[in-house]
Amino acid sequence: MAEKESDTDGTEATPPPMHDKKEEAEAAFWRLKKASDKSREERVKRVLAQEGEGLLTTLGRVVYISACIVFDGVVLLQVPAGMGRTLAAWSLYVVLLVVAIKLQHDLYEKWFDVDISPIDFDRQ
Repeated sequence: MAEKESDTDGTEATPPPMHDKKEEAEAAFWRLKKASDKSREERVKRVLAQEGEGLLTTLGRVVYISACIVFDGVVLLQVPAGMGRTLAAWSLYVVLLVVAIKLQHDLYEKWFDVDISPIDFDRQ
């Protein structure tokens, strides 16, 4: 076999560029920083959007989340406790828990979701 192979179109194959570990680490750092900056910006926007809320909305959010936790952790656990802690009981509990959490999440978004679209940090 020849020392230098050529592609089918007659050009010589060049080896892939070698990556420096320091450059790769720095690139990974900047990708991670960019992702964390985006999530931090979303959190700050959500807090700023809640500034104009009334006290009843804020308290309602806390009461709703507390009621959901109590329902999921106390009321739904009565299913496997009442059915004898069998595999079928725990399976039913998991199905009911998933359905309850989905419903609770949808209701939370309907009642307490805040609009962060008017907040723009890029404008100067």
